[in-house]
Amino acid sequence: MTADWLVCANCAGRVSEGRCPVCRAELARLRQERGPWGTLGSPGALIALLLALAAVAFLVTRPA
Repeated sequence: MTADWLVCANCAGRVSEGRCPVCRAELARLRQERGPWGTLGSPGALIALLLALAAVAFLVTRPA
């Protein structure tokens, strides 16, 4: 789950903006749940990783 579309009941702002202490606490909790590998779960990061691996495979298999 991401905080992009979560709305805080305390300040009525987006949680991702971190306007109040409740928002900031929720952001910290979400980051702790995801852990260090949480960013790889996003589709954009996975596509970038696949493209990088394909580029390396292409360079390795290319004749000299």
